[in-house]
Amino acid sequence: MLENIRNSLRGIWSHKLRSLLTILGVIIGIASIIAIVSIVEGTNQKLEKSLIGSGNNVATVSLSQNGWYYDASAGLPAGVPMMTRIELDRIGQLAGVEAVTAYVSRQAWNAVFYLDRPLSYGTVYGIADDFFGTMQYSVARGRNFTEEEYNKGFKVAIIDGNAADSLFYGEDPLGEIIEIQQEPFEVVGVIRDDNAGEKEEYQSINDYYMYGWESGQGRVFVPERAWPIIYQFDEPRSVGLRVTDTKDMAPLGKRAADILNENVTNPDIRYSAGNSEEYADDLKTLTNAIRLMLVSIASLSLLVGGIGVMNIMLVSVTERTAEIGLKKALGAKRRTILTQFLTESAVLTSTGGILGVAVGIGLAKLISVVANLPFGVNVPWLLIAVGFSMAIGLIFGAMPASRAARLDPIEALRRE
Repeated sequence: MLENIRNSLRGIWSHKLRSLLTILGVIIGIASIIAIVSIVEGTNQKLEKSLIGSGNNVATVSLSQNGWYYDASAGLPAGVPMMTRIELDRIGQLAGVEAVTAYVSRQAWNAVFYLDRPLSYGTVYGIADDFFGTMQYSVARGRNFTEEEYNKGFKVAIIDGNAADSLFYGEDPLGEIIEIQQEPFEVVGVIRDDNAGEKEEYQSINDYYMYGWESGQGRVFVPERAWPIIYQFDEPRSVGLRVTDTKDMAPLGKRAADILNENVTNPDIRYSAGNSEEYADDLKTLTNAIRLMLVSIASLSLLVGGIGVMNIMLVSVTERTAEIGLKKALGAKRRTILTQFLTESAVLTSTGGILGVAVGIGLAKLISVVANLPFGVNVPWLLIAVGFSMAIGLIFGAMPASRAARLDPIEALRRE
């Protein structure tokens, strides 16, 4: 067998141009398959990354009414009790939950001003001292709230970069006074999102309200005990939980919502977690189906390549009629001749498969750079591609090999 492989490689090298043209269809087919699989793999990675929070591992649980985001300005609805420390502790004890925090929030409809400049949209949060750590924010400029400010509800505020740009136009916001619902608050810090990444994509209006609206238009944070100064005492709270693994966001968010819903008696209002991971899974299923379709189309070029291999092997049998006759005259068995030509065919197409893999990886890398997609190589598919190319050689080389094995040695030598 090793001798057959060496002879096959020598034959390919001695007829380089003919061999290249023969396996060109195989190269194109394998390269197309590898490129398609790699692009879909990168697309799936980007979908998962963008839909599940750009690498963020924080799930949010909020009230919803009939499947829609609940408007907190309506106050705490009937049949929904105030969230307790006991419920938060139960959520924090769930396996896979690293930290949990509760907070209140309102959409800022022209509620925040600096001089005559409004923060037209965005969100105001009332937070506890565990909020920034749980939600993975850190103070980039200035400072965090002090323990006294948290406990006594001082009128101080921390803003994010979007709010700073909207209100201060590049000026230093630290120490400045902003108005929230006509109440003065001193800006003491500017936060940075430690998991900030690509712009998130949202698949429903509910996800947009839960994730996109709040982060995209500017955020203002005040101590939760200062909340009644600007809004109301009894308002619905949301929960943020940081999980160990991003893939656990959806199931742990649902379990947290189930704990909070145990005491909710209003049938129209429930706590619900954002389901962006489920959307990611659905879209990944769709892209995988598209991959299968495109791979099937690309495989047609392998059929063309296989026909080319069969044609060149038939020519090879014709060219080597005397060699085959001589071998059979010297006692070579039919199986020996069959194995020799099948090996040559398999080596030829395997060479095309390896070259196709290399071209496909290069093409996928180029497309990932141009399309700004993560570059992903699926190793099992690489092995499948090379194995498939070898199978093409065996399948389409079977008829020429069988023809060579059946040659009568006397007729073969006389024909020469």
